[in-house]
Amino acid sequence: MTRNRDAIRQLFRVGSDRTANQPPLPAIFPDQLAPVVRVGSDGARVMEAMRWGFPPPPNLGTRPVTNVRNLASPYWRGWLKPEFRCLVPATSFCEYTDSQPKVPHWFALAPDRPPFAFAGIWRPWTGTRKGETGEHLLFAFLTTEPNEVVRPVHAKAMPVILTAETWDVWLEAGTAAALDLQRPFPAAGLAIVATGARQDGILS
Repeated sequence: MTRNRDAIRQLFRVGSDRTANQPPLPAIFPDQLAPVVRVGSDGARVMEAMRWGFPPPPNLGTRPVTNVRNLASPYWRGWLKPEFRCLVPATSFCEYTDSQPKVPHWFALAPDRPPFAFAGIWRPWTGTRKGETGEHLLFAFLTTEPNEVVRPVHAKAMPVILTAETWDVWLEAGTAAALDLQRPFPAAGLAIVATGARQDGILS
């Protein structure tokens, strides 16, 4: 997420920015903090830092769950209500090749990395993460079948990508309409923009 905060605030119509001095992030890894946009109790959009990864379902270990695919699972159903949906702003995302050697590939909407969003869910959670015990705000985002651009690199899944015309639907619509957005992004609108690096570095 390499766009500056002012640009993101305007683009996502953020009414309250709680991210403090959040710098651009050329790489975001699981269990790290990233800016997330949600709807506050007053109906205005709030941007705040949340940690990437939900607690796993019971009896499935302790590793945070970063991506959500099976929305029929009772574990996820309660977090799909509008008040727990969020947008995760991004300018590119990375997938490693399924085969050896594992090479990172960065995907974006265009070489100049225009912003988009992942269809996310968020929740408060009390526990210990990254050595900090207390209440945390956590997020994860939806995945779906890979499109023709992602599949040759990573055949299992791709993130659910939303552009501006669907942001309101994800944040505000009923569950059926929102979940209809869980589909591959059109291949014509996605390209590989970098390979071989663990971060993607166009800052603006």
